[in-house]
Amino acid sequence: MRTRVLAALLAGATTMALATPAQAQVRFAQDPTALVDTSIGNNGDGTTFPGATTPFGMVQLSPDTQLKKYASYDYAQDTTLGFSHTHLSGVGCQTMGNVRLMPTTGAVTSSDPAQYGAKFSHADETRSPGYYGVKLDNGIQAELAATQRTGQHRYTFPDTATSENVLIEVGESNGYTYAGDVHVVGDDTVEGWLQGGNFCWETQKERYKVFFSAKFDRKFTSFGTWTDNKLTPNQRDAKLGSQRTGAWLTFGSDKSQVGASVGLSYTSVDGARLNRAAEQPRSFDRARNQAHDTWADELNRMRVAGGTTADQRTYYSALYRSLLHPSVGSDVDGSYRGFDDAVHRSRDTYYQMFSLWDTYRSQNQLVALLHPDKAADMTKSILKVYQDGGWVPRWALAGGETNVMSGDPVTPWVVDNYRRGILDDRTARQLFDALWRNANEVPADQSIFRGRDGNPTYVKNGWIGYQDLPGYTYGDTRQAGSATLEYALADCALSTMAQGLGYRDKAKTLEARCGNFAKLWDTGVESHGFTGFPRTKAADGTGVGDPDPAQSTGFHEGTPWQYQWLAQQDTAKLFGLMGGPAEAEQRLDTFFDMPLLLTDPAKAAKDSWVHGAYDYHNNFAFNPNNEPDLHAPWMYSWTGAPWKTSAVMRAARTLFTDTPYGMPGNDDLGTISSWLIFGMTGVFEAQPGSGTYLLSTPMFERVEIRPAGGRKIEIEAPGASAAKLQYTKDVRIGHRGYDRSWISHADLLRAGKIEFRLSDTPTDWGTKSAPPAM
Repeated sequence: MRTRVLAALLAGATTMALATPAQAQVRFAQDPTALVDTSIGNNGDGTTFPGATTPFGMVQLSPDTQLKKYASYDYAQDTTLGFSHTHLSGVGCQTMGNVRLMPTTGAVTSSDPAQYGAKFSHADETRSPGYYGVKLDNGIQAELAATQRTGQHRYTFPDTATSENVLIEVGESNGYTYAGDVHVVGDDTVEGWLQGGNFCWETQKERYKVFFSAKFDRKFTSFGTWTDNKLTPNQRDAKLGSQRTGAWLTFGSDKSQVGASVGLSYTSVDGARLNRAAEQPRSFDRARNQAHDTWADELNRMRVAGGTTADQRTYYSALYRSLLHPSVGSDVDGSYRGFDDAVHRSRDTYYQMFSLWDTYRSQNQLVALLHPDKAADMTKSILKVYQDGGWVPRWALAGGETNVMSGDPVTPWVVDNYRRGILDDRTARQLFDALWRNANEVPADQSIFRGRDGNPTYVKNGWIGYQDLPGYTYGDTRQAGSATLEYALADCALSTMAQGLGYRDKAKTLEARCGNFAKLWDTGVESHGFTGFPRTKAADGTGVGDPDPAQSTGFHEGTPWQYQWLAQQDTAKLFGLMGGPAEAEQRLDTFFDMPLLLTDPAKAAKDSWVHGAYDYHNNFAFNPNNEPDLHAPWMYSWTGAPWKTSAVMRAARTLFTDTPYGMPGNDDLGTISSWLIFGMTGVFEAQPGSGTYLLSTPMFERVEIRPAGGRKIEIEAPGASAAKLQYTKDVRIGHRGYDRSWISHADLLRAGKIEFRLSDTPTDWGTKSAPPAM
């Protein structure tokens, strides 16, 4: 009924014809790429990369300053080891950094990057979406650009160079490498492959393969290969030894520039060669310009106007990082390597790199809003993982399941896309079958997929029985407290999909699990004046570990104080356990340090909240650096105080700056960045799997959303500023008032124009009714 009433309201609404003169002066940026700084987060916390890539591209061509570290590029370092073709943005473990090229001058005497690496200064770097350039201290100018499946290199050597070389390292990456070889083909091409894996050391078994074909625009005059530290001139083939393998190429000094086009593939060298030939630009400059134009189009899909230059730089840089992954995994002919290690063919683009425990909370929703077509293909890719490998993934790295993190993130991720209507019926039903199996069974052979290993006790009792046992087969049972909450949210989301597909009995079974979070509630626990918190249980129902909810026994990367809010699917039940909405609001106020926040937002964020990627231990405060409580600011919408959400998010905004140290924690493939995007624009889905957005006060005067293939959405908030506390006075859609603090995805797409009027003092807007339960 609510949806039908709003749909009728929207259908009959008329849009205001003209903006006011004040609004007309607030203009969108002519070129939003000029407001992106790819160095933001290039440090030990953000772990982003500064190099060249395209939206959701297979290739991320970027410099490496270190190996076997979380971030292969650390802004605090001053030596480049080379430029590799695969990176993940903001991950918390070492990985990728495959196929690294490095230009040098003089004789090639070492295969050790510590010996041939070159110093550089940040003052000599040029960074923009789709391009990276640096003038090395040895006089070489290195420039990088990218197409979707190729990396484009241009090296300009100094006139004083006695020889011009390019070294290609295949065996040593930022992550672990287990096999690989290199082949010098003719006088202008090098090809090869490698096998990597062991992400985050969870299973130590997952593997992926990357193939490459590098063609140079000049013929080399001499060459050689190496295995480990042994260099062999004139040798064309080499295999990985205990550490490294690669090739070096020397060019005549009659010209100053050497260019290379490197095609990647996850299927074969033939696939890499095919991708390179199909996407080969006419010139390096053409590749750079094409990447720029592609990024300009992407950033204009959700553009903003107003605020300071720092606000816009922070915003557009976050939007850029939100659109890097998942990554294209299929070749131009549709071939992809499945989870059975066999090559398959797909009519749809196949995507990979699914950091689902992170992205299901915010980044998935942003991709689905801006690119429903791509989101559909990404969701179909999850189905292909199931069809090829036998189970749905949790954290999929290329063609391998890492089993990293806990819970069941793939379910709300898929359901969110189903609720948005972007899946055809056949795909939806096949995916439901896969998710239903995942929600009730455990893989018989856990050598590849661990699955929901807590299911045996969870399905029986409604909670996961804690076991502190070694080995990757017990991941969720070691994190039994938080995994129980994650399972309950996932099952509740899946119940809505079952209902939509007409599976009433299964919907009823799943719906009964929505409230399983309550089975962990310990009414005897007290902390900071509040009684009752979730506590990990053993299979027999006894409490496990220290009862202090600021501790973290059985809670993955968080404490019960932070995880208590992960029951947003049924806030009425949650708040009932807390003593009612008023008591829940007081908990939230303590969680965010609301008294200080309302007088000094920046100080509250800086002094009261959790800082550092791993500082959540022994803490009872909000952790904006990590995923478990990202939705907590919007819980005020259910307590009757949505104005406090706006205050919290303006405090959170102060933690993000337009500097290399401008991120509070790991970005986790765009999760934190997309959370910031939604917070600054005033729209966020706090219940993953619901398809319902909650509204908060925008931080820009104008927001324009252009979904692919859809109608433009305009959000206007005259006078909006991130620099001060502001609240929503009222909202209008067309010429009619809108007093609800939430809006469905379908209604947002139909809204046309949403106008906010703001206030400098708290208001009662959005308090007449609470958002619906899932």
